[in-house]
Amino acid sequence: MTNQQPKIDTVILVTNNGMGQADEALQHKLFQTYLKLLDDSHTLPAVICFYTEGIKLVTTGSPVIAELKALEAKGVHLVICSTCLNHYNLQDQVEVGIVGGMTDIIEAQWRAGKVITL
Repeated sequence: MTNQQPKIDTVILVTNNGMGQADEALQHKLFQTYLKLLDDSHTLPAVICFYTEGIKLVTTGSPVIAELKALEAKGVHLVICSTCLNHYNLQDQVEVGIVGGMTDIIEAQWRAGKVITL
């Protein structure tokens, strides 16, 4: 049984291999902290979409797989861009989430009351 927390109609778009514009280690540390705090919060986003370099965060070797799996277990939908996976040749390395297309990302954005880009 999953521990469902209330979700709000917010979509988070992850477009970088981490958070912010810094060296990779700092970007990963910031994103890991963000995800842990999000997981501890009383409300969760409905969807987190990963595209461009953001898809690297859901593939083998990512330092945030455990945090993403915890959010997914609580009902947060993780949508990964298939075109981006193919571009980076990472389609066989997805560790968490559901592979979708740009249509899925657009649909999530249209349904959202708020869209946040990281």
